[in-house]
Amino acid sequence: MRIAVAGLHTECSTYNPVLAREADFRVLRGPTMLKDAYFDFLTHFPAEFITVLHARAIAGGPVEGALYARWKAEILDGIKAALPLDGVYLAMHGAMFVEGLQDAEGDLISAVRDLVGPDVLIAASYDLHGNVSQRIVDGLDIFSTYRTAPHIDVADTMRRAVAMLVRALRSGQRPVLAWAPVPVLLPGERTSTQDEPARSFYSQLQAVEDPTGIWDASFQVGYVWADEPRATACAVITGTDRLAMTAAARVLAQDYWDLRERFVFGTTTGSIEECVDWAVTATTAPVVLAESGDNPTGGGVGDRAEVLAELMANDAQGVVFAGIADKQATDAAYAASTGASLELTIGASLDPSSVMVKTEATVQFLLETGDPQLREAVVRIGGIDLVITARRRPFHNIADFTRLGLDPRTARIVVVKSGYLSPDLGPIANPSLMALSPGVVDQSVERLERRHKSVPQYPFDKDFAWAPEVFWSKRAEQR
Repeated sequence: MRIAVAGLHTECSTYNPVLAREADFRVLRGPTMLKDAYFDFLTHFPAEFITVLHARAIAGGPVEGALYARWKAEILDGIKAALPLDGVYLAMHGAMFVEGLQDAEGDLISAVRDLVGPDVLIAASYDLHGNVSQRIVDGLDIFSTYRTAPHIDVADTMRRAVAMLVRALRSGQRPVLAWAPVPVLLPGERTSTQDEPARSFYSQLQAVEDPTGIWDASFQVGYVWADEPRATACAVITGTDRLAMTAAARVLAQDYWDLRERFVFGTTTGSIEECVDWAVTATTAPVVLAESGDNPTGGGVGDRAEVLAELMANDAQGVVFAGIADKQATDAAYAASTGASLELTIGASLDPSSVMVKTEATVQFLLETGDPQLREAVVRIGGIDLVITARRRPFHNIADFTRLGLDPRTARIVVVKSGYLSPDLGPIANPSLMALSPGVVDQSVERLERRHKSVPQYPFDKDFAWAPEVFWSKRAEQR
């Protein structure tokens, strides 16, 4: 069996003013994809995989329109050259937004479907913060999404999607999709599967599955910082038993609706001022303070300096702050060299709505790299060791710090631009705090302007009735 593999994997805040360009992506092409750790699992399946193109980036702003058009064309050309095919596997995120284009995944998936025709099976894997539309469902035969947030089951989900595709091709069975949108759209930080009620809700998905009739039960939380009509929670069921699939979709959709008011933050939250005060006066350590409104992995710009300004105003000591994206400040640190003191302006280099901080700093560490875009520096401002970077990037793993000569485990206060804490940082937090800070991924989502909301939707609307309705793919109607 011959299966083509491709995908565009990113998450885009429509409120982010910074376009995602080619340099922001990690791009894999052709046979080398099978040698990459992200896709080498494919070699364990009894199929011939024709790998075309996969581009992946951390969350950010809208994808540049010309770049998307070029990659879409390259994917379609690669799939066309590989025909005849038995299947296609698309490794996606599901919350991509392209400048000037609504429902980017729907555009790509429908183009692939039009190219390969009705007889070729198409499977997709998604992030649970992806958004689904009828157009997306119509183009697919198989769908699977992450079941954990933070995401620790990425590889499992990709394998599950491919395993279903191979099963269908070997058995001759033809699964279809059913989905049930739920008019609820919450941030991932209120629906983390480490916390209740999401932990129990997601644990039931595997129990819903029946190997003979329901191949996969998925549930999308959706991506709230994309202001487009398809942004919503939904159940998506892959299978062959339509009666059981209908029942499963309705149950999951109704359960999520009934739980909507119970989804709350799983940690202590407050304003920047409150969180910094709690951190400075804490008697335990390390306090891990997440600056949620500027979280790069959620689509934040990553260059805001409000938390830095507040820490400086409180003369905070023993702080490790990773980090703030500011290419000009980072380049200035490299030009000055280690041990030098210099005047820096930090913040608002990408998002002009941010605060700028002007201060004297001493260069503590410069990461050795031959690529100016990968520069990372540690500068000391009073009691704060601040990481500044030439590009947007998160600091979620202990290794992200230690490679810069920092150890978050021995700090009094650790600040990261994050929402819920990563599996590395969560266990060391003593305690964890989340600042409901300003930014393009504002956790106080009720403050967001929603121009493209097509139906009443919680939490933007509160007083409306709803009952689940199940919709089928066009593929189901044809079988």
